[in-house]
Amino acid sequence: MQHVEAVCRSTSLGVVIYSRANAIYSADTVARLADTCPNLIGYKDGVGDIDTMTRVYARLGERLTYIGGQPTAETFALPYLQLGVTTYSSAIFNFLPEFALDFYAAVRERRQAEVTQMLTDFVLPYTEIRNRQAGYAVSIVKAGMTATGHSAGPVRPPLTDLALQEFDELTALIAQLPATTA
Repeated sequence: MQHVEAVCRSTSLGVVIYSRANAIYSADTVARLADTCPNLIGYKDGVGDIDTMTRVYARLGERLTYIGGQPTAETFALPYLQLGVTTYSSAIFNFLPEFALDFYAAVRERRQAEVTQMLTDFVLPYTEIRNRQAGYAVSIVKAGMTATGHSAGPVRPPLTDLALQEFDELTALIAQLPATTA
């Protein structure tokens, strides 16, 4: 909390806190920060704890802008929209920007059947590959860049790149998308 307060005091710019890893903020802490830091403008959730997100939104409502920041935030996009999370950071956007934008539009327009189809056809199989090894949240994005002709180079140790079989699975998954998104 002291760190966020110090950052807010040091600038007149708007500040967004990112709740993740070793900086997970409770709803009470976010509310106290919002009370003491007028330039705290946003809360980015990188944890995916719906209970905490509900409590933060219930306490602060429109006071903050809410951003989804979980790995493959698309899996949370539709339910989080109900909690005021109107945007999210999409790792998929890095290598399939058209798909990511189409998905976002479907979420914002609450086209649930279309969102579910896109989850089923691409996002959930993508997360199955991502979940096979710790650190693959970074590795799979770099692999997606390579698979779409935009190499981002290898990951830095201690992370590891996708295994060749997993890269081939990802490439096939991307290839099965409609030509306008792949």
